[in-house]
Amino acid sequence: MMRRLLVALCSLLVVAPALASDYRSVAVPAAILYDAPSQKAKKLYLMRAQTPVEVVVRLEGWVKVRDAEGTLAWLEAAQLAEKRTLIVLAERAELRQADRDDAPVIARMEKWLVVDYLAPAAPGWIQVRHRDGLTGFVRSTQVWGA
Repeated sequence: MMRRLLVALCSLLVVAPALASDYRSVAVPAAILYDAPSQKAKKLYLMRAQTPVEVVVRLEGWVKVRDAEGTLAWLEAAQLAEKRTLIVLAERAELRQADRDDAPVIARMEKWLVVDYLAPAAPGWIQVRHRDGLTGFVRSTQVWGA
């Protein structure tokens, strides 16, 4: 009985890192997404550079990704960058000077704006860089890709 418990706990330790989300961003000006891992598969749509995606499966030069709307599609792995970006999902997200609700707002960001992911911050906050160069903090519930 104790041995089974130990084996079960060890297997959880092996699986746990695999459960962490793997986010990347599109590295090319316009990436084609397909319904299968092949250039001969049906083309579904284009995704512009710096758009964040979640990698859910890797297969011989291809990755199955999920976008901010939950759509799954295949993309050539070479078209992804290690750089992480986030996309604003709130109608208007506030970029703040510090990771607190009472910190001054330094910018307001519209839905679908892409920002650079810099680092996690206080619980519920993420440090980001706006395309205009401003660095600040945004509520994690207002963006996708972290």
